[in-house]
Amino acid sequence: MIANNLEPFKPTHPGEVLKDELEYRGISQRGLAREVGISYSVLNEVLNGKRALNTELALIMEAALGVDAAPLLAMQNEYDMLKARRNPSFVEKLQHIRQIAAAL
Repeated sequence: MIANNLEPFKPTHPGEVLKDELEYRGISQRGLAREVGISYSVLNEVLNGKRALNTELALIMEAALGVDAAPLLAMQNEYDMLKARRNPSFVEKLQHIRQIAAAL
C-alpha cells in the first residue's frame, strides 16, 4: 500500500477543527451563533460532527473566524466519502451495481 492511499482510522469531521478554533479563541458556541445569525443547535450539531458542514455555513465561519472555507468543505467531502465506503449496506449496493454494470 502506498502511503498516499492510506485512509485515517477515524475520519475527521470539519466541525472538530472549528470547535478547536473556538475553544482556542475562547469564543462560546452560543455567542458565535447569535452574532452570525444562525441557530445554536445547528452550529452545535456541526461542531460535534452530527450534521454536515454546508457551503453557506463554511463561508460564514470563514467570514467570522478567518478560517478558509475551501479546506473545510474538502474535509467534509472526505469525511462523507470515508463514512460511505465503510457503510456495509452501501458497499453491498455498490457491489450489486458493479455486477449489473459489468453485464451491460
